[in-house]
Amino acid sequence: MRILLVEDEPELAAATAARLTGEGFVVDHFGSLGEAIEAAMAAEYRAVLLDRRLPDGDGLSLLPVLRTRAAVPPVILLTALDQIPDRVAGLDAGAEDYLIKPYAFQELLARLRVLLRRSGAGSGASPPGVRIGRLEYDLAAREPRIGGTAVALPRRELAILDALMRRAGRVVMRESLEAQVYGFDDEISSNALEAHISRLRKRLSEAGAGVILHGVRGVGYMLRAS
Repeated sequence: MRILLVEDEPELAAATAARLTGEGFVVDHFGSLGEAIEAAMAAEYRAVLLDRRLPDGDGLSLLPVLRTRAAVPPVILLTALDQIPDRVAGLDAGAEDYLIKPYAFQELLARLRVLLRRSGAGSGASPPGVRIGRLEYDLAAREPRIGGTAVALPRRELAILDALMRRAGRVVMRESLEAQVYGFDDEISSNALEAHISRLRKRLSEAGAGVILHGVRGVGYMLRAS
């Protein structure tokens, strides 16, 4: 699951990005409004974490750009602007949530999960939980279970599984998978995705998930019950 983090404080940005990565998210970080606008136009994000005081403008200027996208991601404003008028302005501009700095990462993570749960439920694309074979997947918590037991996956394999389960029963194009699994700064070899797919397929098989991770030549991949 790919997240856009717009934050100009290097230490805070690095710490937040590292912890989000540890939670299995793919994070693109930018420290200016201009870079964030370019990223938002080039990639699809599931959520945006947005500072307001950026070197080249107010982060709220990104919100109209996000609304031009086919899939509009939910936005959490992360800012030191803590007055009521500031909060009202942010929410009225289209942000879904507002978190005052300094914030606890666990609270940010909890709020992010709530927004992802709401956006998933509202999209009509998939229910809060999906089951294929013996494999169950909680879309909000991003937690796979097999036979009721939680399964730990490396973050890139989890990102692949997340994309496949959200489109259960449909082929997910290779380009779409790569967009969710890799950020702008990641170096991607020609067979990197296939290697992650192969390892995920093996883990699911060995765990008795009762699914087949099926490749459609020249198109993409899909999960179906075995």
